[in-house]
Amino acid sequence: MFDKLEDLLLRYEELQNELGDPNVVNDQARFRKLMKEQNDLADIIAEYKRYKQTKQDIEDSLAMIEEESDEELREMAKEELSEAKNRLVECEQNLKILLLPKDPNDGKNVIVEIRAGAGGDEAALFAAELYRMYAKYAETFRWKIDLMNVNENGIGGFKEAVFMVNGQGAYSKLKYESGVHRVQRVPVTESGGRIHTSTATVAIMPEAEEVDVDLNMNDCRFDVFRASGNGGQCVNTTDSAVRLTHIPTGIVISCQDEKSQLKNRDKALKVLRAKLYELELEKAHDAEAEARRSQVGTGDRSEKIRTYNFPDGRVTDHRIKLTTHRLAEVLDGDLTEVVDALTAADQAAKLAKMAES
Repeated sequence: MFDKLEDLLLRYEELQNELGDPNVVNDQARFRKLMKEQNDLADIIAEYKRYKQTKQDIEDSLAMIEEESDEELREMAKEELSEAKNRLVECEQNLKILLLPKDPNDGKNVIVEIRAGAGGDEAALFAAELYRMYAKYAETFRWKIDLMNVNENGIGGFKEAVFMVNGQGAYSKLKYESGVHRVQRVPVTESGGRIHTSTATVAIMPEAEEVDVDLNMNDCRFDVFRASGNGGQCVNTTDSAVRLTHIPTGIVISCQDEKSQLKNRDKALKVLRAKLYELELEKAHDAEAEARRSQVGTGDRSEKIRTYNFPDGRVTDHRIKLTTHRLAEVLDGDLTEVVDALTAADQAAKLAKMAES
């Protein structure tokens, strides 16, 4: 591991020199590429320098303990030695995590699909709450939400909502959200006060660039129709909504949020590329089924991943057996505790697998 870290440190120093070269600065394409490589290495290098400094601190403390005759100074050195040894263990663990293979999609924008499941109107109301939860969570990172399509049920619920989250690292934070989300509560329409269980499915897909997916436009059929639901004076009076059908897979996507037919067409193509890319990722995952099972959840939409229980005010993530009694805060977009726990569990699983190999 440390040979690799030394190589990365040398490469980081080379990048700093190259980025200071006027010829590189004038070549914007090369400059951006080198800047990205440097940014990707920055956290690893910072932690490795901290590790090396900690090693030096340990040597200095040991030397003081051996050479110093003043007992008070020796005791101080022993305390510093103990702290440095603990810090060294922490550095080593951080470096192992930083050296784990990165998910190539982590830096991408994501397309999110939320669909009401079992539970009728109550499931649609829950789907709308999940949309608001993710929108609030996005605000904490200043990510932009771009609504692509929404199918409302007339009482404030969403039968379906499709939207894009634009922001650095969106996929890395949201990728564990795919699956079935379950809510347990007394619906407002329930006169008997009985607790009902309803569900909504969430799909998280990394935005796919044109180079990621080989899309033949001859396989696509576009139909236009008049948008429905709330909108401006042009939205409901012109054939601006677009329905895209991908003939080979049967995937159908509707986009009607924009007043422009062309913009809705572009959004539909973005969703289609993401869906086709997800299918390719699933094929790759199926080829590594054992590795996938060792990680946090499968991402399978049929998998019940989380329960939101209103009577107890709790949220439980079933994959990592995490329970928090902060239901209101979570639904208000405070997903940090849950996301951090899922990320840590995934890293621990990967480290364990690495140790076995």
